[in-house]
Amino acid sequence: MVKQKVTITNPTGLHLRPAGIFCNTASSFKCKVTFEYDNTTANAKSVLSVLGACIKKGDEIELVCEGEDEEEALREMIAAVEGGLGE
Repeated sequence: MVKQKVTITNPTGLHLRPAGIFCNTASSFKCKVTFEYDNTTANAKSVLSVLGACIKKGDEIELVCEGEDEEEALREMIAAVEGGLGE
């Protein structure tokens, strides 16, 4: 299991379009990808879980990847978030 904290930088937080990109990125890996925010753990491969977390700009989440391609998944997820998730 690998994990790292990352701050959401896109101006609108994780609304539908960036949440979709976030989930698509997570879904491209075999490992389990979750994130922790505000004492809650959410499935990064589920748009409803991501939207339900109500992540806004400046919020810090902790990405957690567990499984065979966990290192690559964590790198790609961090790159996607730091890249603004398409915004």
